Amino acid sequence: MFSFHSPQLFRSYPRAMSDLFDVRYVAQLARLELSDAEIAKFQSQLGQVLSHVEKLNKVDVSGVDPTAHANEVVNVFRADEPRDWFTAADALANAPRSANGLFIVPKVIE
Repeated sequence: MFSFHSPQLFRSYPRAMSDLFDVRYVAQLARLELSDAEIAKFQSQLGQVLSHVEKLNKVDVSGVDPTAHANEVVNVFRADEPRDWFTAADALANAPRSANGLFIVPKVIE
């Protein structure tokens, strides 16, 4: 089962791991036309990212609680309390066209 906090999410991979990710194939899936120079550049960058992930995997995080946010998240919404609002007649007062208490809008067909 997948979990964002799974310690097995990023195992330590050999440096050749970037070779397993075919940049040309991924670019084709994304319908990107990349030159050979761009493919080589992105393959190199991918190798650097995976190398960094290798370093992160060596850090002991056994005493760190999993979190979804770096800071505490609290509810910032106002209380849901009823209040006076405009009536349907007030809402339709500025409508260019209305009928039976509804807005009349032009049909849009593409």
